[in-house]
Amino acid sequence: MDAVSSNDRMLALAIYVTSFFTTLIGPLLIWLLKKDESAFIDFHGKEYLNFIISYTVYSLVASLLMLVLIGFILLPIIGIMAFVFTIIAAIKAYNGEIYHFPLVFRIIK
Repeated sequence: MDAVSSNDRMLALAIYVTSFFTTLIGPLLIWLLKKDESAFIDFHGKEYLNFIISYTVYSLVASLLMLVLIGFILLPIIGIMAFVFTIIAAIKAYNGEIYHFPLVFRIIK
């Protein structure tokens, strides 16, 4: 992934930008359509899907923890982290860089 084309960078950026409008459908479509053409898009697609799976699990756990009131603090923190990390990933993708989301368990390799 040395020289990443401008088109690949824009499509990787689109994975993250479309996630603000369609959490799963947009990024999944871009990744599925272009993963075989570009290792860079394949990386960012897998990274985003692992991120969304992980943070969905964290959100579900925080929702359950609302029964003991801790979840009321954790859920907004998880939401802010997801928002900020998505923006950071979009900027890194646009710059042609690799970005690994923090606190993500990688299911899709």
